Amino acid sequence: MRRFKQIDVFTSRPFLGNPVAVVLDAAGLETADMQRIARWTNLSETTFLLPSAKADYRVRIFTPAHELPFAGHPTIGSAYAAMRAGLATPRDGAMVQECGAGLLDLSSEGTKIYVRSPRPKITEVKNVASAFGIPLAPPAHLIKVDVGPVWLVGEMSDAAALAALKPDMTALAEWTTSLGATGVTVFAPSGERDCAVHVRSFAPAGGVPEDPVCGSGNISVAAYLRHFERAQSAYVARQGMQLGRDGRVYLRVDASDIWLGGEAVACVEGMLAI
Repeated sequence: MRRFKQIDVFTSRPFLGNPVAVVLDAAGLETADMQRIARWTNLSETTFLLPSAKADYRVRIFTPAHELPFAGHPTIGSAYAAMRAGLATPRDGAMVQECGAGLLDLSSEGTKIYVRSPRPKITEVKNVASAFGIPLAPPAHLIKVDVGPVWLVGEMSDAAALAALKPDMTALAEWTTSLGATGVTVFAPSGERDCAVHVRSFAPAGGVPEDPVCGSGNISVAAYLRHFERAQSAYVARQGMQLGRDGRVYLRVDASDIWLGGEAVACVEGMLAI
């Protein structure tokens, strides 16, 4: 029997964020066991916490299909679960996570947990997004951002146009696969006081037509804004409304780093029979 939690990330209210399954006592599990459990939970990601000689803990992150070096909401959800279970204790708010992307700094600040993102790798690509039902706003820049997951990122004219998007998922899956991308993340100015942008993330090639609240997608939006010298030093993004969620993602951006932050809440706690 192993301790198990399901954590809702980017929300302080249950069932409004993006859930991640966390197996707390994963030592002794083989990779095949982890992949089988991730297929069974059938969430976008399931994480497995392990001891680390280099950090407060080590995390392995699995989708139902494969392992990831890094993902945003699983990182924050795993940190929350580790602290809640007594597996990790911040020192002056600081912790370190070991994962496939290396050692990542974490910061626990009140109700929020922040992670310093892996450094984004950016490539500008030809914009043909309109052919897949995603008409970008002029000048219609499209960039490819690699933070572990790889997102094609573009901007739409306004929040209403973003909310109305209905991409051709089959064609979108073929296009993103041809470019070696996880999916497409698009954003628009929110027109709201309490957040700067609205965001939507589509990854049909990986079996996720739309991600409710995507950490790596939001990191990629911040990288886009910084690339075009438009990034605020700190801002809030909102995501998930089209799926009945209402996530809030907190970004901090400077010339060298992007920090991703959010709240989290436990929705399920129990034991996994393995």
